[in-house]
Amino acid sequence: MLTFGNLNEFAAHTGQSLGETDYVFITQEMVDLFAQATGDHQWIHTDSERAALESPYKTTIAHGFLTLSLAPKFMAELYRVESVTMGINYGANKIRFTNAVPVGSNLRMRAWLRQADLQGKALRVTIECVFDIEGEDKPACVAELITLLTES
Repeated sequence: MLTFGNLNEFAAHTGQSLGETDYVFITQEMVDLFAQATGDHQWIHTDSERAALESPYKTTIAHGFLTLSLAPKFMAELYRVESVTMGINYGANKIRFTNAVPVGSNLRMRAWLRQADLQGKALRVTIECVFDIEGEDKPACVAELITLLTES
């Protein structure tokens, strides 16, 4: 994990890698809980028997937004800014779901700090996130996520 003392130190890291996380095993239980939380019960995610017969993946797959929702967990594994008292999701410039994540896959994230703009006591950062499926050349998701970091 990278540790920065304050927002200025973090901003100075612009253009550099934040590293890569360990892999997380994607389970059917994770997918089912996400479906329950979001109301997205499409069979491709929740019906293992039907997916085995009808899906081109021959198994259920994780929701794209489940993959994306792992970003905060993964970012917490990659870096820490000691002076930050709060981080808020600010939005995204771009999100692309480029490959399905079959249940039973291992997923990780690689990230780069692409932009950092000081705004008073806050820093608005743009982080490029690439979600990799173990053993696949094509990533599951590529996203430019924006976070607002504040310090007291």
